[in-house]
Amino acid sequence: MKFKKIMAGAMSALLCFALVGCGTSSDSSSSSNKEQLEDKLVIYSTHPEKLLTLVADAFTEETGVQVEFVNLKGGLADRILSEKDNPQADVMYGGSTTVYTQLASEDCFEATTPSWANELESEYKDSKGLWYATIKTPVMMFYNTEMLSADEAPKSYADLADSKYEGQVVTRDNASSSQREWICDMIYSLSKNGSMDDANKWLAGLASNTKSYYNSGSMMFKAIGNKEAAIGVSTLNDIQTNKETNGMPLQEVSASEGNVVALDCVAALKGAQHSKAAAAFVEFCGRADIAAKIANEQSRIPTLKSALKDSPSWMQSDIKMLDVDTATVSSKQSEWLDLWNNTAYDADKVIASESK
Repeated sequence: MKFKKIMAGAMSALLCFALVGCGTSSDSSSSSNKEQLEDKLVIYSTHPEKLLTLVADAFTEETGVQVEFVNLKGGLADRILSEKDNPQADVMYGGSTTVYTQLASEDCFEATTPSWANELESEYKDSKGLWYATIKTPVMMFYNTEMLSADEAPKSYADLADSKYEGQVVTRDNASSSQREWICDMIYSLSKNGSMDDANKWLAGLASNTKSYYNSGSMMFKAIGNKEAAIGVSTLNDIQTNKETNGMPLQEVSASEGNVVALDCVAALKGAQHSKAAAAFVEFCGRADIAAKIANEQSRIPTLKSALKDSPSWMQSDIKMLDVDTATVSSKQSEWLDLWNNTAYDADKVIASESK
């Protein structure tokens, strides 16, 4: 793993813009807290580097704290657990509620009380203040409108297992966090009556209908744009980007049973070497002005309602969430992913991006 050091002043023009409109409250708070914070902060994250750089640069500009981040993707939880007795990072930024629930049960986090916490709905935060969800990412079906009409398109996640869609579905591979979240949440939804029969049937049907799995989101969208398949499953922000920026003829579908909504969280690590800076970062990254900045520049939907008014219009719509018990999914995640990988997932269908 390679540390990416974010130095103050490296992108001065952007930083000046980033701070416009932050408000006198945050400015005065910043001035009073700069001398109290440690001079360094280490972040472990799953977020893309562009998003991390955006937030880290703005945090450095406001506080003077130098930021280092390590992007760990799927290995984040294991790294945190292995370093629990001697933390090498101060903040965990990004990753699903199931992962945060697991790590909270392992006593890996320090409680924080950001000023915006009371505004968050209960499903977006830990009851003890150990973690907070700052970004929500709906995982939705979509289709090529030149291949299917609205009547022909699937209406629910369950429809994706219908044999009439055989060979018409493409998704991300098993390394994708959004794909894993979608699979686990659907298994929970289909098995909460105590039987795995419906879940197993759905997994088998989905596997039969899936033409390819992609380790690259851009390749998956390209395949649908080229009419190699009609239906995909992806995050709403990526669907919107490919519609608006790339001009693809796509239409998202809000699943009738409710949509899987992946939440990206933040937490201060227990025993962090830079605990004051860690708490300050938790406060900073979830603040309304920063959440809106992330929304506008990185197309990530904020959980904070006060940030939505300054976010893109497509983020304003209410999205029905699939009813999921996070604690159950967290405890069963490994078992269910093994089930999917061993009984339904076909590695021979994986299409990898070309190495550079």
